[in-house]
Amino acid sequence: MMAARLFEWTVALRFLREGRMQTALIVGGAAIGVAVIFFITAVLTGVQGDLIRRVTGAQAHVVVKPPDEVVAPLVAGSGAQPRLPALQARPQRLNTIDGWPAMARTIEGTPGVVAVAPVASGGALGIKGDASRSVVIVGTELERYLRVVNFDDKLKAGVLELGPGDAMIGIELARDLGAVIGDRIRVQSAQGVAEVLRIRALLDLGSRELNRRYVYTDLRVAQSLLAIPGRITNFDIALRDMMRAEDVAAQLRAATGQQAESWIQTNSQVFAAINNQNIMTLLIRVFITIVVALGIASVLVVSVVQKRREIGILRAVGASRRQMLGVFLLQGMIVGVGGALLGSAAGLGLVSLFSRVLRNAEGQPLFSMTVDFGLIGLLVLGAALLGLVAAVLPARNAARLDPAQAIRG
Repeated sequence: MMAARLFEWTVALRFLREGRMQTALIVGGAAIGVAVIFFITAVLTGVQGDLIRRVTGAQAHVVVKPPDEVVAPLVAGSGAQPRLPALQARPQRLNTIDGWPAMARTIEGTPGVVAVAPVASGGALGIKGDASRSVVIVGTELERYLRVVNFDDKLKAGVLELGPGDAMIGIELARDLGAVIGDRIRVQSAQGVAEVLRIRALLDLGSRELNRRYVYTDLRVAQSLLAIPGRITNFDIALRDMMRAEDVAAQLRAATGQQAESWIQTNSQVFAAINNQNIMTLLIRVFITIVVALGIASVLVVSVVQKRREIGILRAVGASRRQMLGVFLLQGMIVGVGGALLGSAAGLGLVSLFSRVLRNAEGQPLFSMTVDFGLIGLLVLGAALLGLVAAVLPARNAARLDPAQAIRG
């Protein structure tokens, strides 16, 4: 068995060496195809990852909140038609969750949930001197909230601390109010309650709108401002796998009886764009794979025609059909693996180059450079299988050649 395998390898490598130009062209073609697939996959993965991090950087993977209030029609009696021909929607009040510690434990026990933070949130007015801006109060327990949303890379000045009377605000809001670290701002809620808060940190939340509106403060301060003592407006939740947010949200709806909204629902347009990109990328990969496979097959078909005499001689001296089949299958696999290795190296170089050249509007790299050895291994394995499949037809033709006719022809 070992001798037969050694014979097949020796003949396959010799045929590839004798047709150096053909071998170089087909390996180069396969390498270009693999490089394009590697480049597109790596860039798209990096861009989508950075996009998702930016979009979800300051928001939870899942938010659990009370159901919206629904206006019930006034009816005369059982089975009667409503008396009112039209219903006017009721203005939505600040719905809250009472007895939230028990619900928090239920949420923490849900598979896939890694962190839960209680939040009291509502509209207010931020005032400093003559300047005033509409803001959103976000009151929370900071230690728990930092396990849901990472602020380490968003902190621009100050410290991540929220004691009674402290606040962390966005950099745009600080600019609008003319405030710096240590200044005090007056926050007045729609309920008529006002508090004076000291600025402890300036944050860049990745969005100008968020930077202009969000004011983070202690949970009890927010409860007092919003006139909801002991209650919260929602839970912010972090998941182990953020792409399973829809599934976990459905489980939370069933377990708590509350609304559960995932980041995928909140950013449905972004998620739809990502799915469309993935579909287009898949089509490009399929077409490139087909072109590479046809290229390998066509070169090997030509090689069978050119090597008819050699194949006939090898058959005449005892080479079996199985061995000739193995020779050309090995050629296809060698070409595929060689092209995959060269293409992966070229793709890695392209990704490294473009990660330094391409910049976003803020002057930062458009995507982060990551070396995915799993992708390289997958490409090599896929290229080896592709080479084998592409070589099936030429290999069968070579195995079917009649020795006598091949030597005469």
